Amino acid sequence: VDSYDVTVEEDLGEIQLIKIEKRKYWYQDDWYLKYVTVKTPMGDYLEFPCYRWITDEKEIVLRDGRAKLPRDDKTQILKQHRRKELETRQKMYRWKEWHPGFPLSIDAQSHSELPRDIQFDNEKGIDFILNYSKAMENLYVNRFMHMFQSSWSDFADFERIFVRISNTISEYVMQHWKEDFMFGYQFLNGCNPVLIRRCTEIPKKLPVTMDMVECSLERNLTLEQEVKQGNIFIVDYELLDGVDANKTDPCTIQYLAAPICLLYKNLENKIVPIAIQLGQKPGPDNPIFLPSDATYDWLLAKIWVRSSDFHIHQTVTHLLRTHLVSEVFSIAMFRQLPAVHPLFKLLVPHMRFTIAINTKAREQLICECGLFDKANATGGGGHVQMVQKAMKDLTYGSLCFPEEIKAKGMDSKEDIPYYYYRDDGIKVWEAIKSFAEDVIHVYYESDEVVCEDVELQAFVKDIYVYGMRGVKASGFPKMVRTREKLAEYLTVIIFTTSAQHAAVNFGQYDWCSWIPNAPPTMRRPPPTEKGTVTIEQIVESLPDRGRSCWHLGAVWALSQFQDNELFLGTYPDEHFVEKPVKEAMEKFRKNLDEVVNAIAERNKNKKLPYYYLSPDRIPNSVAV
Repeated sequence: VDSYDVTVEEDLGEIQLIKIEKRKYWYQDDWYLKYVTVKTPMGDYLEFPCYRWITDEKEIVLRDGRAKLPRDDKTQILKQHRRKELETRQKMYRWKEWHPGFPLSIDAQSHSELPRDIQFDNEKGIDFILNYSKAMENLYVNRFMHMFQSSWSDFADFERIFVRISNTISEYVMQHWKEDFMFGYQFLNGCNPVLIRRCTEIPKKLPVTMDMVECSLERNLTLEQEVKQGNIFIVDYELLDGVDANKTDPCTIQYLAAPICLLYKNLENKIVPIAIQLGQKPGPDNPIFLPSDATYDWLLAKIWVRSSDFHIHQTVTHLLRTHLVSEVFSIAMFRQLPAVHPLFKLLVPHMRFTIAINTKAREQLICECGLFDKANATGGGGHVQMVQKAMKDLTYGSLCFPEEIKAKGMDSKEDIPYYYYRDDGIKVWEAIKSFAEDVIHVYYESDEVVCEDVELQAFVKDIYVYGMRGVKASGFPKMVRTREKLAEYLTVIIFTTSAQHAAVNFGQYDWCSWIPNAPPTMRRPPPTEKGTVTIEQIVESLPDRGRSCWHLGAVWALSQFQDNELFLGTYPDEHFVEKPVKEAMEKFRKNLDEVVNAIAERNKNKKLPYYYLSPDRIPNSVAV
């Protein structure tokens, strides 16, 4: 890192723009410019933020750091600069359909085709093939990585690839995964805590009777009364019904199921399973499994639910609802908000490396014959069908955290005291919203100013038209008319790219490294009758040695922070120069610190701490 002083003899008058160009030498020597500071003859300092790469013989024209809305630009030269910047960006950041029905993504075949400003500094660092292989090496499991079709001999045999790190969640999972309380707990605080909802009536497709579950209920009430009192919960994997299982390896037939799981809040306020049906259509060959069944019947039913949960988690909760959605926000921002716009300055730290990581994933991970196909039953195209089906539930309301929790009937702290994902998520949501409001009030003195901001409206429209494919039912606004609505909209964007992704990504090693707790594939069909399941059958159903290792490498690699990770509220690049915004950032960091302390206090002496939504563990953006 170097700083250069340039002294100018003559008086330049009032400086509107600074132009910087780089001469080309014999070899490529891209240059990253952070900012230019101008000291005027009067002794004032003007900041011109850049934070971009200067490549080839391109020139870059910079404006000073004060954020301006389109209406603030009075001179032709500034209006023209603004327009030209967007025209250039719109040529560089083009929308493209990756699969029919998906949110649109960036038009680039590979990471190297991306604009230099959004590429990773070091492409090797995000090479999935390299990282997964390295992870398997670090975990000492590479000796098994080619052993496809070779089953483990029993549950204990999985320990041969399980790295014991004592006193961690992963070790606790290994010790307690068979227990009903542990199964139920993961719906609240595991790495996919977004599916459980309060059951308001037992669905017809799950013909559970009082006789079946009587021994699980603890309040001397009928099942109907328990439902009325709000003690019954449900998780339905209907989305998996009809999805094709992975056929890329002719030597291993793989299977999927679409279970429905009924859960009960017992007198200790713990959520435990009371009935599991492994298919959507009731019938004699689709029995309802119960805790009172033979041990292995019940265990295998729970394993099937955990495997289904893993598929929904990876493809819907994680890929679609954080990665792909964040990419939409990112592309729209680059296309419609110039660098001088306050909302570009606010959002750009939350878009860091998102387009790059997704492009790399399309190149190596979730492409045809990609790494995803190696170990996952939804590889080979199933994951594409899942995203297409899940698009109908991708609504604006479902990305508003408090609203979504309420819609699922999961908002009462008294009723459901141990839902830490909800408690911490709401605190982080509130902190982000308060910060967004503070920044909005600096630049938008009224709702009218919001309506008149043509660049903001083009940004919102781009997200609706290209991201959500113009689907009215998505509930995404085509226009934002008030400061209040704008604050919510920006909170959705920042929360999704930071907190929501952290909540569903960084717990993957904790919860999925013990393979019987999150099998990425099943090699036997779901049982169709009771009383026949043996331990041998369960081990034969679980992933073979090779798939287990690839799975382990994946969840390990995905759970690691970047080397130079920037966590929520840390903004080393000074895009803003105004004092009120810097004060708002300071307040934001203070609020986040309070959340960190509250979470640390609650987690003290807990065998199962919940820390994924602690702001000091939430990266600013989706970058892994």
